[in-house]
Amino acid sequence: MTRRGLLIILSSPSGAGKSTLAKRLRAWDQDIRFSVSATTRAPRVGETDGKDYHFVDETSFKRMVSDREMLEHAHVFGNFYGSPLGPVSDAIETGHDVLFDIDWQGAQQIQKSPLASSVLSIFLLPPSISELRRRLESRGQDSDEVIAKRMNRSWDEISHWDGYNYVLINDDLDHTESRVKTIVTAERLRGSQQPSLVDHVRQLQAEFEAQP
Repeated sequence: MTRRGLLIILSSPSGAGKSTLAKRLRAWDQDIRFSVSATTRAPRVGETDGKDYHFVDETSFKRMVSDREMLEHAHVFGNFYGSPLGPVSDAIETGHDVLFDIDWQGAQQIQKSPLASSVLSIFLLPPSISELRRRLESRGQDSDEVIAKRMNRSWDEISHWDGYNYVLINDDLDHTESRVKTIVTAERLRGSQQPSLVDHVRQLQAEFEAQP
């Protein structure tokens, strides 16, 4: 292994572009893995266990939490959701990056987890609140009531912008995508992400000391 993987967190208020950029990032490097969450809700039509979610019962989920087998978890609309620690840890230790599209609460939990040293967190800000609303409305996916709820929640998300390694204003999707790729490329070269450097430096030291 030439490097350890990164645990890449993308967060933003709904409509600011994190899901679109997550898809583009994976298209750019297909070796980047997307974290598959565990949930206690029932599978929907077309969903596959292990691909869309790990479907577990509530007892199993709570056991995983108590045994510290979850990187992050939350209770949402009557169901539990969380990110299992094992698969993410295995991926990172074998040099694979893992991508998380999560909110600030999940990001905070992960940044306090045993994998904190491998975290790369990026927060996306909208160029304006009016533009954020326009994007939500233009998607045509939500009712006015749902859009209002998303807008009300957006400031809570935005207020935690300073808890991230990098913060980008997503005023142009292509430009933001380019900056995210640059950040990931640079972070992969962090000394802490390259365990093979220790052996290389030792080899250089041995060569230096062997000189006449």
